[in-house]
Amino acid sequence: MAYAVAGADGRIRGHDLDVQFRSASMTKAMLLVAVLRAAADRPLAPHEDERLRPMIVRSSNKAAREVYKTYGDASLNAVARAARMTHFQPVGALFEARITAADQARFFLRLDRLLPARHRAYARELLAGVTRGQRWGIAPVAERRGFTVLFKGGWRKGLTHQAALLERDGRRVALAVLTSDEPSVAYGAATLAGVAARVLHA
Repeated sequence: MAYAVAGADGRIRGHDLDVQFRSASMTKAMLLVAVLRAAADRPLAPHEDERLRPMIVRSSNKAAREVYKTYGDASLNAVARAARMTHFQPVGALFEARITAADQARFFLRLDRLLPARHRAYARELLAGVTRGQRWGIAPVAERRGFTVLFKGGWRKGLTHQAALLERDGRRVALAVLTSDEPSVAYGAATLAGVAARVLHA
């Protein structure tokens, strides 16, 4: 398990900050930013919204694969550079890219700066509107403490990840928790919630 916290001072704190994990669906948030940056000077086309919305709100793998066919690893790398990620590693398969807790915290803390002004509200709506059945782990812990939560999770057998931008009273903090070798998603979700409770209590 690795976790990272990024605050207004720009410092990254946590445990196993630069240990790489398979991304699962965490790359979907990066892909969202890639598409919106490419559309910075124009409205989104209907077919783009029809893919981006389920990709984030419901974590649709089918929608993500369709977007990835168009944008590929080059676009993910461009987002990683803009977010000042240092250990992101694409491998030619969207859900197998290597990510770290520190890089995910950097990405979410810089989210508004990464997004073009034209589409910033749209992206925030999607990341704040993840479907109820996927609002486990960090999200409910932070919401009970009065935070607005923009987040994305990734999970499959043995992996449970989340990263989030948390906002309250004009303050912003990003939290990323990545796990492996979890016996179940429920167990991983409990791990994420436990880390969030300790970080936000502090």
